[in-house]
Amino acid sequence: HGVLPVDHGAPRRNLCCLAEAAAMNIFRLCGDMLHLGSIMLLIFKLQRSKNCTGVSCRMQEMYAMVFCFRYLDLFWSFISLYNSVMKIIFITTTIYLVYMMRFKTPVCQTYERSNDSFKYEIYLLAPCAVLGLIFTDEYKIPDILWSMSIWLESVAILPQLMMMQKGREVENLTSDFVGCLGAYRAFYILNWIYRYFAEDYVNWIGWVGGLIQTALYCDFFYYFAKSKWYGSKLVLPGAS
Repeated sequence: HGVLPVDHGAPRRNLCCLAEAAAMNIFRLCGDMLHLGSIMLLIFKLQRSKNCTGVSCRMQEMYAMVFCFRYLDLFWSFISLYNSVMKIIFITTTIYLVYMMRFKTPVCQTYERSNDSFKYEIYLLAPCAVLGLIFTDEYKIPDILWSMSIWLESVAILPQLMMMQKGREVENLTSDFVGCLGAYRAFYILNWIYRYFAEDYVNWIGWVGGLIQTALYCDFFYYFAKSKWYGSKLVLPGAS
């Protein structure tokens, strides 16, 4: 059996079956690499510039919760070396990003707390927890948290999008970071389509969450593609 990519849409208890039945495909691999690339790009930006202006720490906090909730199975399930390493990288690098923006000087001194003001803990956590309870396969804590992580990831980009719209322009590296995140999700949709026809794979919760997430990126991608075409900085509508 080949090593498997990190399938963000696989329920915990089905991972062993997926390890035997699912093969590596180019869409999943590209999705994983784009997701990893987006995180590395952001770390590079913060390390090089010592500046996190325009970057939402609150989005990173949401992703840290997504990964911690989803990858609890690291403690009792082994799928492949690739799978385990990628999960650990996603958790540790995202927590490191939060640490840099909240506590590490001089980066934290440039964090725009007033602009990064979307209160996900009020507007998103409770609804995602309720959806996690409603759509979980089993009423066990790992399954509920896995289900919650799908809904939480679908809206995790909101703090970043709202923060970017408050600024006049978006820096190239910041827009590239968000662009990679959106492209990762697009490739995972292609992966689901491929697996549906090749393996009869069905995962309604992951599909709906992924479509919601992709829809939130659509407006951004229009202006992102436009800025790349004309070789200019990204300017979002509503920016002052």
